[in-house]
Order: sequence, then structure tokens, then C-alpha cells
Amino acid sequence: MRKLVYLVASTLDGFIAETSRADPSGTVFELDGDHAAALTAEYPEMIPHHVRALLGLGEVENRHFDTVLEGRVSYQMALAQGVTNAYPHLRHLVFSTSMGAAPDPAIEVVSADALEVVRALKAEEGLDIWLCGGGSLAATLRTEIDEIHLKLNPVVLGEGAPLFDPPAAGPGTVIDRFRLISAQPFDSGVALMIYGR
Repeated sequence: MRKLVYLVASTLDGFIAETSRADPSGTVFELDGDHAAALTAEYPEMIPHHVRALLGLGEVENRHFDTVLEGRVSYQMALAQGVTNAYPHLRHLVFSTSMGAAPDPAIEVVSADALEVVRALKAEEGLDIWLCGGGSLAATLRTEIDEIHLKLNPVVLGEGAPLFDPPAAGPGTVIDRFRLISAQPFDSGVALMIYGR
């Protein structure tokens, strides 16, 4: 069965973006450093299409994922930069109950129950499924996340968009436990932390 992997950059205090939820690449999260080449080599599919050729990744095959999931806010980060589909090399699903059709016909806008959709995706053949953000979708899919690949950055924001949005009012605190599979520190201060359920 395919795994749902939450591959995301985070600050030390658990934020994936500033409170504005603007794209944190190059502002909150440094793009330069010894971690950059290593992470690009490990996860070439996470590099947006409009940058792949510049990095010599135009024909590089996907290593881990063939599908990417994101929420509307994450998708709109790319749209704000004029990018209608950052990941045409992946099956690309955007979860939103308020968004109509996407400007790129290859984008699948999903308004159905996210948990049911992900369970169906996991039952299909193929590579793993990349949950790239944001915190709201991650919170919704929390019970289906099999691994967390955390690009932990040596920065503290104090406030921002959390790794997982707080749950809606419910039965109280639910604790999900993960085990550390591997940890790879870089001289830049970034560390790739991989956790499995």
C-alpha cells in the first residue's frame, strides 16, 4: 500500500510559514547551504516545474512520489507568482470546498471528503503520496499520515502557520506517536528528520 508522507519545511517552533501564509521559500527558509543539493537529490519531485530545468532536473525521474496533495492556501502561493501548476510531473490534487476549477486543467480540485479520497489513493498502485501543505489539510489528514519528512530549519518565528492547524472542537487531545527513522544534519543547520507512525 502507498504511504502518505508529509514532506515539509518547519521552523524550530513548528511553523511552516509566517502568519500571512506567504511562500516561506527564500525568506523564512534559506535556499542556500549544503542541505539544498542533498535534499534536491533525495526529493527531485519536490522542485517546482519552473525551476527544474535551471537545476538540471528536467528529465530526472521521481524518486518517492507520483502524487502531490495540497490545500487551497498552499496552491494559491504558486498562483500568486503566476504558476498555475508547480508540479505537472506529479498527479496534482488541490483540496478546497470554496475553489472552483483550477486555471490549469491538469489540477484536480477536490471538494469531497479528504480522508476518503486519500484512503482511495493509498489503495492504488504507484509511488507514495506527498502531502506538501498546508497545516489545515495536514490536520484533516493527520490520521492517514504514515511518515513525516521534516526539513527542520534553525529559525524561530514565534508565530505563524503551524505544522498542523489546531483541531476543530472535538473530544479533547488526541496524541499520535511517531518513531524517529533517521536524522541527517547539515552544516547549514538544517536537519532532515524522518518519522514513521
